[in-house]
Amino acid sequence: MAMFTVLTRSLGQRCAERLKPSIFPHRFPSNNSQLQTLRTLILEPSLSESVKLNRLSDTDSGIIEVNLHRPEAKNSISVDMARGLRHAFEDIDRDSSARVVMISSSVPKVFCAGADLKERKKMTASEVHSYVNFLRSTFTMIEELPIPTIAVIEGAALGGGLEMALACDLRICGENALLGLPETGLAIIPGGGGTQRLPRLVGISIAKELIFTARRVGGKDALSMGLVNDCVPAGEALPKALEIAREINQKGPIAIRMAKRAINEGLERDLASALELEEECYEQTISTKDRLEGLAAFAEKRKPIYTGE
Repeated sequence: MAMFTVLTRSLGQRCAERLKPSIFPHRFPSNNSQLQTLRTLILEPSLSESVKLNRLSDTDSGIIEVNLHRPEAKNSISVDMARGLRHAFEDIDRDSSARVVMISSSVPKVFCAGADLKERKKMTASEVHSYVNFLRSTFTMIEELPIPTIAVIEGAALGGGLEMALACDLRICGENALLGLPETGLAIIPGGGGTQRLPRLVGISIAKELIFTARRVGGKDALSMGLVNDCVPAGEALPKALEIAREINQKGPIAIRMAKRAINEGLERDLASALELEEECYEQTISTKDRLEGLAAFAEKRKPIYTGE
């Protein structure tokens, strides 16, 4: 099995290495009727048939959906799928028109079942190490995207699937969701960032309990412990996520990027230097055309039209 080149980089540094687009034709499955009524999609090829990149159009322009589609393996992350995820997020990182990202699944009753254990069983120890490092750095790419990311969870989000969701800014789940980090039951630990992002989200004590016991929690329990932002009836996570994405999409794009930077980077600093960072980010919005448009729209009692300038 081909080995990965482990790429660990900050999106802010814009690494020069990029995956080349696939030269092979792709066939795309049709989305279900409920999704079709929600939005018009522009489908684009990726390096993997299991990862689809959908750019929404018309009034939803700026919203991008990364759709997981590996039904034969419950969206478990194979080597091919990991490469597809990397390619998709690199593509989004290059897209200056992107404003919000949603990560969803086209497979019923599953978001992502984690790593492909059948494939992993055939790997050498060195290959496992390279794969886990590659996946961890890919999830870090999600976290470091300058725009908001939303995980849309219906059904199982286990192991690497939950770790991918933890790398997102927001998580919306259906009541049928099942979330957990089962790695200790396999005599390993979460290796895609779970030991670090989970305690930062739900607190050290709860994170230790979930990881030590490998316990799985449902959607309502996930909401009560702060693991997800919202829990809705089964099948309604995507409409809810799209509703939130639309709200974000209407706000000033530069302001959203600066707010995310201030929050994410500020949490890693002491309060004094974090407040200096807030000042620096605020200054980036002062000279923008969007700020003037916001003031004009307020005075004229109309909705602002932001261009990201």
